[in-house]
Amino acid sequence: MIKNILLPTDFSDNSWNAIVYAIHFFGNVDCHFYLLHVDRPYMLNTTPSIYGVSMDVLNTTYTVGSKEQLKKLLQRIKSRFPNRNNHRFFTLAESGAFVETIRTEVEEHKIDMIVMGTKGATGLKKLLIGSNAGDVITKVKCTTLIVPENATFAPVTEIAFPTDYSLSYEVGHLQPIAAIMDRFQAALRMLHITKKSENLSVNQQKNKELLEEFFSQQPISFHQLTNTKIEEAIQCFVESRNISMMAMVAKNLNYFQQILFHSKIKNISYHTDIPFLVMHDK
Repeated sequence: MIKNILLPTDFSDNSWNAIVYAIHFFGNVDCHFYLLHVDRPYMLNTTPSIYGVSMDVLNTTYTVGSKEQLKKLLQRIKSRFPNRNNHRFFTLAESGAFVETIRTEVEEHKIDMIVMGTKGATGLKKLLIGSNAGDVITKVKCTTLIVPENATFAPVTEIAFPTDYSLSYEVGHLQPIAAIMDRFQAALRMLHITKKSENLSVNQQKNKELLEEFFSQQPISFHQLTNTKIEEAIQCFVESRNISMMAMVAKNLNYFQQILFHSKIKNISYHTDIPFLVMHDK
């Protein structure tokens, strides 16, 4: 079955790295890749024209420029990845609001996953609270793989899945990660971090058992860490396990934000080179 993958790009090194990662990631999978560049409409909602030139003409001019850049990007991809007969590439140049455009393309092309880059140096905090990538993972109902600027592809071996077990997950939430585990023969590490040692509630235990049942045919382990400095606990876990991907269900993002950003620490570096998978229930 052909996978439809959306690759938003702003033609930066950062977005190029995400494209390279995606092509490697889906190496043996039949894919249609959609390279999308979104231009914000010039002087959106301000004036009907500038110096007698209509907004439609201006926006068309920007779109034409984007199409040329996309054509060059496509040539760069084919030069870097010749003989990829199982991969087809399509270019999309659009003008409009970023998130709304992403939503439209996801629906129109039946996108299975969005892969996009983000600057890792400023950390996941910036990603989650204010950026294009942050807007996509919180506002677009599509599985999204965020690739930090320093990430280099390697086969996925272990996936860390931080959770507080407070929410139950549907099959639609978990299927994308199960598919990745099957393809790479990867193991899943469920990670529960608390500030103090405490037993799971009845509801938490039930949700944990449901996860265990869903992944019963795949390698999975459960870990609980107690550490008042939760950022350090996550970093230590990721490094000690040689984690190659972080995964999170979108409706549990509040938990992830809380465990990372409860303190005044500004620089969190553990995730800088690790892709971050966010799953939605369609």
